[in-house]
Amino acid sequence: MNAKKVLISILLASTFFISACVYIVLPEGLEETSGSGREDLGWAGLVTSVGEAEGGGLRVDITIRNDTGDWNSMRAADDKPALLTAEDGETINCDTVYVGTGGHRVAHGFQLRGYTKEEDGQPVTQLLYVECAGAATASGATLTIDTISFTGAIDYYVEIEESNKVEGKLELKLDEVVSDLTYPVSSPIEGLVREAGAPITGLSDNVVSLLDVQRSAEGFQFTWQNTNPSKFALKTHIGIPPVIGDDGIIYGVYETMDMPEVPLTPATGSVEWTTEVAVPQDVGGLYILLGVESEKPRTYLFYVLDITDK
Repeated sequence: MNAKKVLISILLASTFFISACVYIVLPEGLEETSGSGREDLGWAGLVTSVGEAEGGGLRVDITIRNDTGDWNSMRAADDKPALLTAEDGETINCDTVYVGTGGHRVAHGFQLRGYTKEEDGQPVTQLLYVECAGAATASGATLTIDTISFTGAIDYYVEIEESNKVEGKLELKLDEVVSDLTYPVSSPIEGLVREAGAPITGLSDNVVSLLDVQRSAEGFQFTWQNTNPSKFALKTHIGIPPVIGDDGIIYGVYETMDMPEVPLTPATGSVEWTTEVAVPQDVGGLYILLGVESEKPRTYLFYVLDITDK
């Protein structure tokens, strides 16, 4: 055990002998990190445009970037307006807030400006933005958005209760507008992106692989294979994997991972099935955000598969 781990263990053990109201402050140099070993800097918000909303007031278009050091999903806090603070300190509530990942886990170092949701049974693109009715100017102003996020693997029985949620804030200075962003990878992470056909070990040592990718004017069809080395037939759920490309939009409506039907894989056998996702034909530079049931039922680990050549 290294010196840092010994020191942390001593600090944690000492809490059993002091009042529960006392907080531990870690010594300098023991920064909080995610399970990946990368420092957790939270989510970053970037202003890409500031202008007048269609119905009047101010509209702020936003890109969000995952700097948490791990896979993460994020959304604006429920039923809570954003807060616009003018240069003179005056504040205005902004009730129209569309900020988040649409329920999807997003890889560290990726950024997005929208996601797909369902309206009247059809997928529609939801861009990320905030509108502030009654606001006339953005000069010197700051926009604050309360957020809720979830880090790492999905454990359905934990996540359904949201007991693992992390509350945070996005602070955006409206004078700092950026227009030269590259999607979806803001900063490449060594070893994060895998080849499209890379085998991925899931539940009970089952192996999930992407066998084929077909693209049409409507989107993609992915052919998957699951190989089961165990003595028992079982299912390995992957949901309907979404994709994200060079326009910064996540395509694919989020569903609970084990809701979409997946075939039963026989003992010591394999099975194939397909999933589909609607993507505009002019979108390129695409990656699959794949969750695979792993470790125990209804727990999912996540992987990036490279289909940028499709």
